[in-house]
Amino acid sequence: MRGAVRPPWPPRAASHRRGKILSTFRELGILPETAEALEAVGITSPFPIQEMTLPVALSGSDVIGQAKTGTGKTLGFGLPLLERVTVPADVEAGRAKPEQLTEAPQALVVVPTRELCQQVTNDLLTAGKVRNVRVLSIYGGRAYEPQVEALKKGVDVVVGTPGRLLDLAGQKKLNLSHVKALVLDEADEMLDLGFLPDVERIINMLPARRQTMLFSATMPGAVIGLARRYMSQPTHIRAAAPDDQGKTVANIKQHVFRAHSMDKPELVSRILQADGRGLAMIFCRTKRTAADIAEQLTRRGFAAGAVHGDLGQGAREQALRAFRNGKVDVLVCTDVAARGIDVEGVTHVINYQTPEDEKTYLHRIGRTGRAGAKGTAVTLVDWDDIPRWKLINKALDLPFDEPEETYSTSPHLYELLEIPEGTKGILPRAERTRAGLAAEEVEDLGETGGRGRGPRRGAPAVEEERPSRTRTPRQRRRTRGGAPLDESGTP
Repeated sequence: MRGAVRPPWPPRAASHRRGKILSTFRELGILPETAEALEAVGITSPFPIQEMTLPVALSGSDVIGQAKTGTGKTLGFGLPLLERVTVPADVEAGRAKPEQLTEAPQALVVVPTRELCQQVTNDLLTAGKVRNVRVLSIYGGRAYEPQVEALKKGVDVVVGTPGRLLDLAGQKKLNLSHVKALVLDEADEMLDLGFLPDVERIINMLPARRQTMLFSATMPGAVIGLARRYMSQPTHIRAAAPDDQGKTVANIKQHVFRAHSMDKPELVSRILQADGRGLAMIFCRTKRTAADIAEQLTRRGFAAGAVHGDLGQGAREQALRAFRNGKVDVLVCTDVAARGIDVEGVTHVINYQTPEDEKTYLHRIGRTGRAGAKGTAVTLVDWDDIPRWKLINKALDLPFDEPEETYSTSPHLYELLEIPEGTKGILPRAERTRAGLAAEEVEDLGETGGRGRGPRRGAPAVEEERPSRTRTPRQRRRTRGGAPLDESGTP
């Protein structure tokens, strides 16, 4: 932190009396240019996690930040991260000296999914726009060359997934020796056994003297214990609005129904026609189910897209862009999209299949009811999944221990979800107003590897015919005990 030039802290601490936030980002001491960039998009007052984190993180201390999903964690770590970076605008403003400038990344954010990588990058670009902070997203499924070219030109902040970060660092294309601040976003996932070895390798490439921040909605004790190995006297911040008790966000209306798997497509089709339904996300446990449900809903007249691991990166980004642009209003996805996807206007989340655990449940339903908006979450529990649901229900202290048996014709379904009477499982033609997934172009990303993806960059689109054999195949002689055999097989 550039201590000598930091604006003085406000004389009073921010307060939450009677549920009102009595501070602005400017009062919390962020740079005027950053505040200007936020105000340009209508952001002036912080959420609790931002208000509690900023004074600690701006001082350079290590932070473990925990807050419910949809309550502004990205800016909670993003603003302090941007303040740690020295850019030409700081030299012009007299806050830094020219020799402090570097083309190598000065801050690193590590995230578990490609979709979250894009989300965080966009938020940081928005907040750093006036200071012209260069932010680069690095993740797999895209061609290496544009990412390498951007690194050569110079970047200030890198947001990336572990695999591609290690690839580029191993090739000496990514220099991490100047990183002053590290963030692990969705830290519980990043420190899970699947990611942990890669994360440790990345951390070992960073300078020992740095600021480390961990943020997530769910932070089990074991993860916190593990995290402290990489941190120096971290401050653990848990933030919640004064009127928002419990582990789930208060403004998300939750419904849990016991449903038969054969009836689920019909049931979901009717839920999607509820009064006031905006954008909707449907979560499945398997890639096959996600692909199948997206196809079924499209046949029923809904503008639906899918995001799952069997799709190429171009197709995943096409579906997300179409969803954000309103060309499709139903996104069917696996849990790859349960963390970090922040799309305005998502009013309904449907758990088509019961989530694996309570953490996944929280992240899934957290796609709605974001930033103070209201939302509806519907969970459909198969008979076989009742034991799994009971564990989730108990862990989150929810009142749905015995989900009500529900079918697509059940009167209580129509009443609870405000579905108009007489609604059937096919969207009437008059209501099919969305352009659909095909209206959103697939971007050529020069994709690398994986199923369902196009040819490698530079590879022929169609496999070339093999040339005819140019030499006589080798003739093998049959022998027994060293003696040659005749055609009948006798020596």
